[in-house]
Amino acid sequence: MPQSCSPSSAAEALPNFSDRLETFWANSFSHCSLPRAKASSNQSNVSPYEFLKRLKEPVAGARSAIRAASYLEVTLDLVKQKVQVPWQTVSNITDLLSTEQKQVLFRATGCDYVNRPVSCAGNSPYRTITGECNNRQNPHFGASNHGYARWLPAEYEDGISLPRGLIEGQLYNGHPLPLVRKVSNEVITTPNEKFLRDAERSHAFMQWGQLVDHDLDLAPMTETSAHNKEAHCDTSCNYAPPCFPIKIPPGDPRITKPGVCMPFIRSAPVCNPAMSTREQLNAITSFLDASTVYGSERPLAQRLRNQSSPLGLMALNENFTDGGLGLLPFEKNPSSHCLLTNRTANIPCFEAGDKRVTVTLGLTALHTLFVREHNRLATELKALNPHWDGEKLYQEARKVVGAIIEGITFGDYLPLLLGTEFSKQVPPYRGYNDSVDPTVSNAFSLAFRFGHGSIPPVVPRLDEHYKPLGLHGNVLLHLTFCASWRVVMEGGIDPLIRGLLADHAKLMQQDQMMVVELQEHLFEQLEEIGLDLSSLNLQRGRDHGLPAYNAWRRFCGLSQPADEAELATVLQNTALAKKLIELYGTPSNIDLWIGAMAEPFVPQGRVGPLLACLIGLQFRKVRDGDRFWWENPGVFTPQQRHALSSDSLSRVICDNTHITEVPRDSFRVNRYPQDFVNCREIQRLDLSAWKEEQ
Repeated sequence: MPQSCSPSSAAEALPNFSDRLETFWANSFSHCSLPRAKASSNQSNVSPYEFLKRLKEPVAGARSAIRAASYLEVTLDLVKQKVQVPWQTVSNITDLLSTEQKQVLFRATGCDYVNRPVSCAGNSPYRTITGECNNRQNPHFGASNHGYARWLPAEYEDGISLPRGLIEGQLYNGHPLPLVRKVSNEVITTPNEKFLRDAERSHAFMQWGQLVDHDLDLAPMTETSAHNKEAHCDTSCNYAPPCFPIKIPPGDPRITKPGVCMPFIRSAPVCNPAMSTREQLNAITSFLDASTVYGSERPLAQRLRNQSSPLGLMALNENFTDGGLGLLPFEKNPSSHCLLTNRTANIPCFEAGDKRVTVTLGLTALHTLFVREHNRLATELKALNPHWDGEKLYQEARKVVGAIIEGITFGDYLPLLLGTEFSKQVPPYRGYNDSVDPTVSNAFSLAFRFGHGSIPPVVPRLDEHYKPLGLHGNVLLHLTFCASWRVVMEGGIDPLIRGLLADHAKLMQQDQMMVVELQEHLFEQLEEIGLDLSSLNLQRGRDHGLPAYNAWRRFCGLSQPADEAELATVLQNTALAKKLIELYGTPSNIDLWIGAMAEPFVPQGRVGPLLACLIGLQFRKVRDGDRFWWENPGVFTPQQRHALSSDSLSRVICDNTHITEVPRDSFRVNRYPQDFVNCREIQRLDLSAWKEEQ
């Protein structure tokens, strides 16, 4: 080995390295994405991708975690440049560093937070906001601002970080990977007017899936200025980290201007103690803990509370109400991107435990519903226990809200999603298992995007008779993105909730995977062309280094089709198999998301066998690895568990809106009035089990 490439030369690169690093960091990280985002929002026009970036903007600890990972990434690049020689390439510079040197870099960049010892409180009956200390032996399991779990090793172009498909003409299993936009154009698109309504699942079924997804994972984007101040991801068609632009194939039906790409920024990396392959950051907790309501960071959690009240309440909007009921507070940002969706209304985005609260009106409605439920619970608990202080009331109400969401998800939602696979993939609960890691997997973060195929192109808003709400009735989906003003000025959340209960979800079919509203008009609120959600999903899978379709079929114990004929058998669709082979050359190259979406549903479910496996496994881990799971003995008393077992989404709606007629099962299609009952017939949550003797 040449001297300049030896471990000793790597060590020689480290003396005085801290001084050079401080200079480099000062020059490279003097700006951050937030000021740039504020500045750009003052312009007359903001790109659709800017909207997407805002919805995934990191806060507090997530920003620090992203910054630390960026420090480590560029530092390793510096070391690599220092020890590199023309006649030999070092694929992974960490191979030349000693364990001690790696530890020095890990500490110096701030990356050691991921494995720093955590001091856990004695026997607190409440979750931490960050998810830390849920598992006492492994306090970081499921905590926010840590990496996703890997169920299969990452697959990158260079084995380290470069996404597959980046190098044009590169062969995989003897075939090149197709452009993701080409796959979207030829397999995904469904005209709005041709979508098929699901005859058995309601709009609420789809919307609940999005709420649950946002409770489990969030991958923020890399800060462009922190990584490369010269990167212009909105305009460039070149791969310049963190920009990984989506190239447009010849003959694209919508984007005909030459030299144009769809912008794409890679997900933020997370500090990886192994310093081997790129891993992505999950900025929120992996637990089903109502973090959409309360947040996954302490500063945000405090900001969301009503600090002027001793009753443990959540903060509500100070400017508007919804017929006397509370609305979510506005974010305190003069450059709020929601202002741009109606420049005369002057209504900013709402603030909630998750930044994506305003992405759709239905999601905003559910967020609002559970903030109201928290305040209702805290108020009733105070009446039962006058001696409880504000902190006790907040924590107890938070604990109940989390249990309600867990119960609805596992009792009502997942059985309808997984069908006959539910009992196999999610067997009966046997108690907390501290050897189970509940951390959300990288594969699940993509697999759960199956729900994009069940989103209808229209948002229905219905009056008290479940008829379209006059001038404010049905509205195209792309006109509702980040449109918080519609909640304030067009009837509040009741019409939206009624629409969720009485309208249908879209039925995802092999020839109708996603409506044009999402495939062509994502965030098209402004003048620039909208984004393509299916292309973003496919590109994100490559960005995250996820193995292809057959690797996951093997992981789940399913057959791995070797050719077009075998793929046609798996998909039960000759034409679709032929199209996928024309695009990918072999089933082994098919991207996970499109391959899983293409499979026919399992009996009585709304996903295919591969998705049933990946989704079922993740929820089983989330449940079994959660010390505070509502069914775990000791978390609630037997009397409290009995009371919680009878609660339902319909009851939460009755208790927190002006709606008086609801279906018993919110996730099944219900016709009004025959399938609806008065709220008096929906069993209430009996809180008497929470009364504490002084």
